[in-house]
Formats: sequence, structure tokens, C-alpha cells
Amino acid sequence: MKPWQRLQVRHRSPMRPRHLGTAVAAFGLLASLFAASPAAATPDPGATPTSERVTKDQADDVRAAIKDGEIPGVDEIVHSDNVSHLTNIPKQALKGTNSDLAFQGKYAFAGNYDGFVIYDISNPKAPRTVSQVLCPGSQNDVSVSGNLLFLSTDSSRSDNSCNSTTQPATEKSSWEGMKVFDITDKTAPKYVAAVETSCGSHTHTLVPERDNVYIYVSSYSPDAGFPDCQPPHDGISVIKVPRRAPEKSAVIDFPVLFPDGGNPGAPTNPGVSKTTGCHDITTFPELKLAAGACMGDGILLDIADPAKPRVIDRVEDNVNFAFWHSATFNERGDKVVFTDELGGGGAATCNAEVGPDHGADGIYDIVGKGDRRKLVFRSYYKIPRHQADTENCVAHNGSLIPVKGRDIMVQAWYQGGVSIWEFTDSEHPKEIGYFERGPLSADTLVGGGAWSAYYYNGYIYSNDIAKGFDVLRIDDRRTDGARSVRLRELNVQTQPDYR
Repeated sequence: MKPWQRLQVRHRSPMRPRHLGTAVAAFGLLASLFAASPAAATPDPGATPTSERVTKDQADDVRAAIKDGEIPGVDEIVHSDNVSHLTNIPKQALKGTNSDLAFQGKYAFAGNYDGFVIYDISNPKAPRTVSQVLCPGSQNDVSVSGNLLFLSTDSSRSDNSCNSTTQPATEKSSWEGMKVFDITDKTAPKYVAAVETSCGSHTHTLVPERDNVYIYVSSYSPDAGFPDCQPPHDGISVIKVPRRAPEKSAVIDFPVLFPDGGNPGAPTNPGVSKTTGCHDITTFPELKLAAGACMGDGILLDIADPAKPRVIDRVEDNVNFAFWHSATFNERGDKVVFTDELGGGGAATCNAEVGPDHGADGIYDIVGKGDRRKLVFRSYYKIPRHQADTENCVAHNGSLIPVKGRDIMVQAWYQGGVSIWEFTDSEHPKEIGYFERGPLSADTLVGGGAWSAYYYNGYIYSNDIAKGFDVLRIDDRRTDGARSVRLRELNVQTQPDYR
């Protein structure tokens, strides 16, 4: 057990408003790549986590808030009475930024900018590391289906191997895209295929079928100087992976989702990202629906033909949303929670000055039928616990806690920790539990905190950027019904039919 795990656990009420200033300059959350074997990768440019000193007044405010008990101390663990912290596994061979999670049977698959880790979670109180695969390429978002594992590469590499080095995107020979592994043997995954995609693969989403797996590849920010990432890039890549012959995986289409170019961003809409692709898509295969978070736009798609997704509604929020980041359906598929990643995940946006409606979740009801379905805004949700100016904090990756008759979600908020909240009443969401650590520093804004927090078979698993793999449990009458729901596989961006 590490020293920071032995710190006293305090329960506390939401922090009362306090002047903690604002430090909203975003910085990269890339972590340095680690030479785990002779086949070492060179670090990506700017790959060391950025630290930014806050002003003396801001630092004084942070220390005063810690002293007054308004926020936890540096690295101190706090949580609500109904949440337990069962264990933490610090980073091991892979020292890069921890990213997304996927689950299958008794295994959890954890992405890392250096590769991925497979954990045996048959005993959630004592997970065991099964294997660690060095394969650098941010973000290394991960998903699984059957005996295949999929890994996103969104940093320009010299080739598609796991021995690649960084190479400018201005060079035609550079590679970004999807990697496919055979995970039949969890102790020794095999790299079996790679598919280059336009502008790489920032995230990806599966639509699994019996014989094939379709992958929606989200990427953005084209540039006329990038041969493989040309403007306008107003759609997504669709990859078809034959299960029995993954080496034949290939891009089969690039559907244009924004024929008008999407949200123009600034100066037309100041503070809003221009839409040049999608950041993340969540599919609901049982309902033949998908929801896309696409920079300046939120969209609802018909995926009756998974090879040809089709937009049926599109919304914008040019007042409070800066960057449409991700989407989550409720269990019945008649609501979508969109997240706004204000500041790119590297800014302190969970303070009183930024307020409750920026860097938050937007809750939308789906009304109507068929092609007449519309996304109708109802309210915002943001964690009610103000964070320090040295803590990057904003809405990030989460999943449903499958309780019949209720809409409850667990969600990561970087250094805002893990929030468990209910949106059964779309207009009045509320937090019902939380877990968080205190700031990594009292005088420097350092990137860290929970990247992903997902509920799987009775427990909450969180991949913390800096601290490693956490396992939590919630004991609450409002969520206890979810314990009877058992899944054989979970990729949160491919939403299961919990019913």
C-alpha cells in the first residue's frame, strides 16, 4: 500500500462557494512514453505532463480551502458515506496517461497512452494484472468483442507497428488509425491487423454482429498540410472487421454527417469549437440508434444499416457548450446525456467562477418517432463540489448504473473525481454519491484524476490518469437493484440493452 492510500478518509458536505479564481488555460494531458522493452518508442513531442503555476493568490486560496475543510488535502481520499474505495493498483510498466476501459467476463481492459493492461477482476477487492502490452499511440482507447481487442491511435507514428516512433503528420508515410489484437490468450495478446483512417482514431465505437464488427472511427482537426487528414473532414470512417479474418479489416465508407459543414465555431459562435468531425459516438444497437458528440454539434443517428449511419436530428448549444465530447443513452433510449469538455480536460473549470452550466452535462429527451425524433434540452448537471484552481476538472467518461425504472449514471470528472448522479427527472438531476482525491498540488495545475468511471457487474471501475486503477462500490437503495444485472461484455460506447 502506498503512503497516499493510508491517508484518513473524511466525509464532507459540498463545498460552500469560495473565491478560488480561474485557471482555464488548457494544457496537454499526454504522458511520456516508457521504454518497457528493447523495442522502445521515442517520446511524443510535448508528451511530458504539463505543469502550470497558479498565481500566489490562487495558491493561497487553495491552501485556505484545504485548511478550512472545504476541499480535501493534497492526495487525500474523500467519499460519500454510500461509496467505498476497495482498492487501487498503481501504474506498473506503462507509465503514460491512463485512458478508457472495457470489460469482458472476469477481465478489465485498461487503455494507456503507452499501450494497454489486462486485469483479472474476478475478485474486485484484489484485481490481478494479467498482461501489459507496450504499443504507444495516444489515446489508445480500447474496446473488445469476442476474441478481438481494438485500439485507437491518434498520434502520428512512423508506421503501424508497436515499435513505431513519432513522425510529423505532414509526412505522407506517417500512420494513424485502428489496431486489432487477438486476445484469445489474455496473457499474450497478438497484434493481428491495422487499418489507417483519415485523421487517425481519437475514439472508436463498435456495432458488433455475428460475423462482422463495424467500427465507427471518430477523429477531427484536419489541416491542409496533413496529407492523410484533409479538410473538410465532416464525417466518420466506418471499418468492417470480419471476425474470422481480422487481417482483412478495411474502411468501407466515410459517411458525411455534416454536409453544411456543421457548427462554424468562432467568430460566429465565440468560445465554441468548429465542427470538423466527431469526438465520440455511442451506439444503442438494440434500438438501431446512435448519439454523436461532434465538437460543436450533438447528433442523433439511425444505424439500421450499421455500414451507413444516417443523421436524423442535430442540436447546438452556443451559450454553454464549448466542445461536445461524449454521449450516453438512458436505459429506455429516450434520453441522451451529452458532455461538454470545456478546456479540453486540462483546465480548472469546476469552480464558482465558471459556474454550474459550463463544462457540464446536458440532458436531452428524445421525443417523437422514426425520422421525426428530436433531441429536446431539459437541464444541465455539474458536480456540486467546487474544486481548486490547481485541479483540472470537467465532465468526462461515464456509464449507466442499470436500475429498473431509474436513470442513474456514474461519471469521471478528472480531478473532480467520480460522481454518481440521477437524472430520472430530466429537469432536476442530483448527485447521490461521490469519490475523489484532493489536488495533486496546492500551487501547480497538474493534469490528473479519473479519466473513465464505469459500472460493471456490481462494482465501479475507474482509470485514474496519474494514480492507476481504482475499484469502488456503492451501497444505496437507489442503486442496489443494479447488482442483479450481469453482463458478459461491456464497451460503454456500445450501449447494452439492460432490459
